[in-house]
Amino acid sequence: MTLNTPPVVLPEQGKKNILITSALPYVNNVPHLGNIIGSVLSADVFARYCRARGLNTLYICGTDEYGTTTEAKALTENCTPRKLCDKYHAIHANIYKWFNLSFDIFGRTTTELQTQITQEIFLQLHNNNFLKEEVTTQLYCEQHHSFLADRFVEGECPVCGYPEARGDQCDLCGGLLDDPLQLKNPRCKVDNSTPVTRDTKHIFLELDKLQPEIEAFFKQSSAKGAWTNNGKVITAAWLKEGLKPRSITRDMKWGTPVPLPGYEDKVIYAWFDACIGYVSITAAYTDQWRKWWQNPADVQLHQFMGKDNVVYHAVIFPGTQIGTRDTWTKLHHLSTTEYLTYEGGKLSKSRGIGVFGDSAQKTGVSSDVWRYYLLSHRPETGDSEFDWDSFISANNNYLPKNLGNLVNRVVKFVNSRFDSVVPDWTEYHEPSFDEWKADINKLLTQYIHELDAVKIRAALSTVLHISQQGNLFLQSHKLDNSLAEDQPGKCAAVVGIAVNLVHLLACIIAPYMPDTAMSINR
Repeated sequence: MTLNTPPVVLPEQGKKNILITSALPYVNNVPHLGNIIGSVLSADVFARYCRARGLNTLYICGTDEYGTTTEAKALTENCTPRKLCDKYHAIHANIYKWFNLSFDIFGRTTTELQTQITQEIFLQLHNNNFLKEEVTTQLYCEQHHSFLADRFVEGECPVCGYPEARGDQCDLCGGLLDDPLQLKNPRCKVDNSTPVTRDTKHIFLELDKLQPEIEAFFKQSSAKGAWTNNGKVITAAWLKEGLKPRSITRDMKWGTPVPLPGYEDKVIYAWFDACIGYVSITAAYTDQWRKWWQNPADVQLHQFMGKDNVVYHAVIFPGTQIGTRDTWTKLHHLSTTEYLTYEGGKLSKSRGIGVFGDSAQKTGVSSDVWRYYLLSHRPETGDSEFDWDSFISANNNYLPKNLGNLVNRVVKFVNSRFDSVVPDWTEYHEPSFDEWKADINKLLTQYIHELDAVKIRAALSTVLHISQQGNLFLQSHKLDNSLAEDQPGKCAAVVGIAVNLVHLLACIIAPYMPDTAMSINR
């Protein structure tokens, strides 16, 4: 370890240790604002808050790089999947750096560690009789002589009729497809030809065998960890319908090799090994990764994502962990969001609809303002909408007139009337000060309870309520030059209380607007 390298964060026995993950962004495109608020930014606020509270905290993220989407995108960009992943990993890392996201590591899933850990888990499931082989009928393209994995097929969604649904999921209604054969009028995404059906063998994870244990986990974890409501509803619906064996291998080349004889031309399904990416990225951070991931007595796992990722984190990954029969740190709190829409329509990376991370950088508006706006519109209980008018209003009106006004007024007054030195404010007192402080302390307690419960949007509203109370405090005591001349003792007391409030606001706004907090404290 060099002098410039921060020490490795490891759990401490007997203390509260917080392990945070945000859904690994897929590496096939530039992330849009919905991706950012749905996972990485929300997780960043909670990680910063936990660190500020003195909790031992590790925040893990990285790019999800295997799978058919990468192969398909590489074809369109006329490059290898590896070169595509290198390109977009750098793009994602740059955008997240600009947004000031405080990952302890931002890794990737195309590593030897990922292969080792995924294959180890796969073989444990195999040895414990939770995997089975089945012959399936799949779509095959006679034009380029290949079985078509999920993302190489498009067609009409069987649920909502959307004509450009993918073979595994519909972007419009969010429905998951068990099989691309469910699509109506399927077509090959590579050459637009109509595929035929052929038989092929695959490995299935027998989730039906694991259902009783997954249900027991869900009931305990969702209650103890206070999952967000949509996460509970989605998980309960899957369990009520009854879990079925799910294919975890694919006929393709870009992925983790299947460690079984006869499967040399297949890879492990990207959504089986994507969640294992959290583990392998932690292993890239420290060779003592098991202290985080196999330590449920000392570690709480908090996971952040959009609602379309719930089933993988709340059912499939916990089921995988259970099936290994090893001791694992399993999900404690699931924080899921609804969708952030764009000017009335759904954001889409693949279709270029919305505001993207690199576009936000080019506006010239600071990352803190973008963070504030997205977090104040976080779609926690229902979809929320990004529109440019409200963004401009937040930047030009509400934020500067509330927090900005308080900080500027107090700092300028101290600079002009007290030569930039906080006066002795302890000599004057009146009962109204105590009442006001009690009200602020109640709001501070509310803020702590809200962020402990990962109510990120509500806690930000509480911060601004505290700031508003500060402005009202200055108005009610008429802080101006006349007060300084006529009642210098009271003026000093009002200024002293206000300066302390500004310092408090810098502390509690820091998880949301870290650069702003730093500038206030300077």
